[in-house]
Amino acid sequence: MMFWYGNGMSGWGYALMTISTVVFWALVIAGAIALVRYFGRTQPLSSPPPHRLTPEQVLAERFARGEIDEDEYHRRLHTLHADAHPVRKA
Repeated sequence: MMFWYGNGMSGWGYALMTISTVVFWALVIAGAIALVRYFGRTQPLSSPPPHRLTPEQVLAERFARGEIDEDEYHRRLHTLHADAHPVRKA
């Protein structure tokens, strides 16, 4: 034949073809996995900051768990409310 150059593809040609095929399919599979994981998320990318409990809620939870008794609960609640509105002396 007139347009043939040599005896065909050498060993390096077959090696390059095999490596490039494996790399191509690895990239296709990795891209598909990345898309499935990206679109399969249940949470948004930016989550809101966690909810912080107020001191009154923490005190109420401790009372509900039985860590403090009723007298201590009312005393601490009174202290919290007294600190919230301090009396200013002129």
